[in-house]
Amino acid sequence: MNVHHLELFYYVARHGGVSAAARAMPYGIQQPAISAQILQLEDALGVTLYQRRPFQLTREGQALYDFAMPFFSGLAEMADRLRGGGETRLRISAAEIVQRDYLPELLARMRRRVKGFHFTLTHGRQQEIEALLAAQEIDIGLSTLMDKTAANIEARELLRLPMVLLVTKQSGVAQASQIFEKDRIDLPLVTLEANDVLSRSFQAALRQRGLEWLPSLEVGSLDLVLRYVAEGFGAGLALRHPRVELPAGVKALALDDFPPLSFGALWTGRLSPLGEVFLAEATAVAGELT
Repeated sequence: MNVHHLELFYYVARHGGVSAAARAMPYGIQQPAISAQILQLEDALGVTLYQRRPFQLTREGQALYDFAMPFFSGLAEMADRLRGGGETRLRISAAEIVQRDYLPELLARMRRRVKGFHFTLTHGRQQEIEALLAAQEIDIGLSTLMDKTAANIEARELLRLPMVLLVTKQSGVAQASQIFEKDRIDLPLVTLEANDVLSRSFQAALRQRGLEWLPSLEVGSLDLVLRYVAEGFGAGLALRHPRVELPAGVKALALDDFPPLSFGALWTGRLSPLGEVFLAEATAVAGELT
């Protein structure tokens, strides 16, 4: 058997499909390449290893996975032993704005505190982070928290971030009530995608007030919300992040009677000693922000 093909099969079997395996691989490889090489493995063995839809290992696939799993699942532990036995690697997931404005300082603190500290980093929001934790693909995540966590997921709130509306200073809008008091809000609303926790929380608060203001533009990040507002395309829904400076032509309108969003850390099971150090440093950074 081609050992590389066997490694790809291990990830497909462990994560329940080619798409999930592609996300979990420790190096970049596209789904079509994985599928093609698994087919080569099946051709070499003369058996089908798993059903595609829905995913399910065949008897032969289960036997091969049971054979390969102890070796491939133990590689990370062996690497740590060869490095001297100390745990210095942490797998982290966080949203883009956290990666940009907060993680660099937090990771710098970790390097000063833990000799040889290194990490991997992926993008994720709460639901994505919980899925990564359940699959044991990350050790800890940092995210805005809104949904109730799964039964096996632990969470700790680090700080609360208030909602704000971003408008241009030329808009003539001095406070959010000027927008909400209109019979029909015709100002375009720029938000994150509809399933984001910020968008859902804002829309729920509007409904409680008997208001309707549907987004005109849905963008992929809070940076883009700010960019579109600065270019005059409408009012943007955002969070008041302590370290985010607004452009000279943009101002933030307080939404004091709207619920703030909780921001915190997520993990599963018992944190490792390294994870505990990371959480302690994250808590310290959050305390300085407030």
